[in-house]
Amino acid sequence: MLYLLFFTSIAVIFIIVAFLLRAFRNPVRVHDKTPKDSGIPCEEISIPTKNNKELYGWWIEGKVTKPVLILIHGWGRNVGKMMPYIKNLQPKDYNLLIFDSRNHGHSDPDDYSSMLKFAEDIKASVDFLENRKATQNGVGLIGLSIGGGASIYAAAHDPRIDSVITVGAFANPAHVMRKQLADRHIPYYPFVWLLFKFIELRIGAKFSEIAPANNVAKAKARFLFIHGKKDNVVPLEQGKLLIKSANPGKSKLIVYETKAHSNCHFEKGFWETIDDFFMTGSTLKH
Repeated sequence: MLYLLFFTSIAVIFIIVAFLLRAFRNPVRVHDKTPKDSGIPCEEISIPTKNNKELYGWWIEGKVTKPVLILIHGWGRNVGKMMPYIKNLQPKDYNLLIFDSRNHGHSDPDDYSSMLKFAEDIKASVDFLENRKATQNGVGLIGLSIGGGASIYAAAHDPRIDSVITVGAFANPAHVMRKQLADRHIPYYPFVWLLFKFIELRIGAKFSEIAPANNVAKAKARFLFIHGKKDNVVPLEQGKLLIKSANPGKSKLIVYETKAHSNCHFEKGFWETIDDFFMTGSTLKH
């Protein structure tokens, strides 16, 4: 009887962990509009990435004297999420590359998504731009949420990246996931602990090793972290941990008092702040 109870308990635990894994699987949504719908010329591109997969993307050419900016969407999103950025940055003549990360939008599926895969896709995009000889005036990244965390990690491991803006980025993905599960009254032991161990085994690295906060100081790039004070998805404490971990003098945290996780771009002066950061860097001196 005790054996039966033991094995039943183990089975229940693993069923719940499997359910949690499924719950964290990203939804796949495709865009319904392109830059062309807004009168912006764009080229649909295919970018080779890890595991012999292809990324779907857009290339919008600007002036040769301007840097190229790679725009990276968040979890379960796609290139269409970046349309407000495209509409505001294209008139300023930036060269823009926007892609769907693997398992997102029109890009190839590849088992599961992770911050590391986002970062690998960023590297693949920089390789693509280098092959097009489009990196001579610098490479900048704008990453939203997990796209921001991946941008930090990518910059820490790729010296070709000169500057990074994140919006609602986490300092450690495990912190955010643990909070989300705690909010749903799921106990850390044994369920979340087992979930984290399984994810670490699957991605081949510990959360502490890939955490943006533990990598940001390795980068040569400049960083601007933007965070909404009312962000309930990635709490402001994550942004504060990032700025605390970053190289002083090359990084800044801007907090928007009335904004949350997905609406920071509605803040007055947002686009001017982005332009100033990429073109002069004086934003860091304020």
